[in-house]
Formats: sequence, C-alpha cells, structure tokens
Amino acid sequence: MADVVTLTMNPSIDLSVSVVRVLPFHKLRCAEGRRDPGGGGINVARVIKRLGADVSAIYAAGGTLGQLLRQLIDAEAIPASPIPISGETREDFTVLERSTGAQYRFVLPGPHVAEREWRACLDRLAALDSRTRFIVGSGSLPPGVPDDFYGRVAQLAKQNSRKTVIDSSGPALRAAIEAGVYLIKPSLNEFRGLMGGDGPLETQADWIKACRRLMDQGRVEVVALTLGDRGALLVTRDRVLCAPALAIKPVSIVGAGDSFLGAMIWSLAAGHGLETAFRYGVAAGSAALLMPGTELCQREDVERLIKDVRLQAI
Repeated sequence: MADVVTLTMNPSIDLSVSVVRVLPFHKLRCAEGRRDPGGGGINVARVIKRLGADVSAIYAAGGTLGQLLRQLIDAEAIPASPIPISGETREDFTVLERSTGAQYRFVLPGPHVAEREWRACLDRLAALDSRTRFIVGSGSLPPGVPDDFYGRVAQLAKQNSRKTVIDSSGPALRAAIEAGVYLIKPSLNEFRGLMGGDGPLETQADWIKACRRLMDQGRVEVVALTLGDRGALLVTRDRVLCAPALAIKPVSIVGAGDSFLGAMIWSLAAGHGLETAFRYGVAAGSAALLMPGTELCQREDVERLIKDVRLQAI
C-alpha cells in the first residue's frame, strides 16, 4: 500500500458547465461540460498524486456512474480500491453564469450504503500494510453510513500507529474527534458548527481558544482552519500561524479546500514540518482558485505561489 491512503464514502462525478444567464422556467443552453472524479478523499488523492507522493484511494462506488468514476480515477494513475455498493454513485454539478461570474453548486445526498458495504470499507482499512502512515477521511457520509464512521476509522488507525486526518462536518466530524485524530481541516462555518456550544466564535482569539480546548481534551493535535478570503490559521498546542489570503481573483472556488488538504498531507508525507506543510496548503488552495469548473490545483501553480505565502506567528 501507499504512504497515504484516502477514504471517500460518498464520491461523485463532478460535472461543470456554463451558461450565459441562469433563469427560471427557461431551457438553458450550456457550453460543453467537463466531468472530473470527485468527493473529498478522491480529490485529496488527486492532488497528492500530482505533487508526487505515494497515495492510494479507497472509495465506495456503484452503478453506471460508479464505473465511470473508476475510469476517471484510473486515467489519473491513482492506485485505488473501489468497494462495490448496490446504489448508484452520485453526480454533482456546478454551473457558471458567464454574464455575472456567479457560480452555482448543486450537491446530491448520494446513494444509500448498506451496513455490509460500509463495513467492507473498514475491513479494507484494517488490512492495510505497515507502509501506510496517514489515513485521510474526507467528505460527507452518504445515507446508511453511521455518524460515528470516521470515529471507527480513527480507532482503526490508532491500533496501527497511523495518523488520522479528517475533513468533514457536523456529526461525522464530531464523532471523529471524540475518538481522537491527528489533524482536522474545517472551514470556519464547519468549525463553528463543531464548537456550537462554545460561544459565538467571532474573533481570531475565540478560534484559537476553541482549538486549544480540543487539544487539551486530547481530541486533536493540529487544526488547519480555512477562512476563505481571510486566509487560514494553523493551531497546535504550542504554536499558532496565520496566513493571509493571496491576492487572487477566483475563477472557481470548487476544490480549494481539497487542494489545501492534499498539499498539506503531501508535504507531511515528504517529511516536511508543519510550517512548510501549511505553506504548501495555502499555496495549493490558492492555486485551485485559478482553475475553471471542478478542476483542482496544478503543481506548477503551487510551486509558483508558495513564494508569495507569508506566515505570521501569533
């Protein structure tokens, strides 16, 4: 197996199109569309592969769209372990309104995944060999998968001294940190939802205190908090780094978070420290903004933009 294994329980075919204007009740003539393999863990694996690390993807997929998903992943030369399910893999779509530059994103819930199917994913994780150092669980959980699924993933990882990285939200993220993980990468809205009982979380000082509470409770070691056009924040038990956003006019915001996380994990797997990994994350998230539709960051853009990333110790 690979240094990094990603897990995607709710993958998708990501379709992106554009129209002149979005109007109700009208037949909208779209430009030619683009299809990419999608879902959090698959996107993370795609970025890690582009940047040159050893990565493998485990994902649940079924039906005709599941077959297409496998073809798209194979086309990017990512070693993968698809877990067959009886339901049809979802297709999400993004529409760019060319007259305004507004982007509309439509996300489907995904197929129902039976207990024997999601347990097969856990069995595949349990069978990983000793080379795997990072397990990245990313994306939403589809219907049928229990809220504590990522918590079970974290427990399996601990049994084999692996580091668990989770990028999700709501009950799925909450259950993961209850089990204890190495790193989480929430957006600010996701973090506020996670820490909903801890006050309004309006200021940077509030965010840092909330992160440190998680660390004091032994639930997480590192929080990479993405803040949109305000940049990003990296918090550990003894250090806080802030990265202001780079001056980029976004072409599309789709894939920025997955690019951020993929580059961070690539850097950590390469033996870099957290500061360097955070720089790469910010550069990759920014590079994704330059790409149209559902495309992810490109390596040459990441290498160019990392020179512009400025970190401030707090």
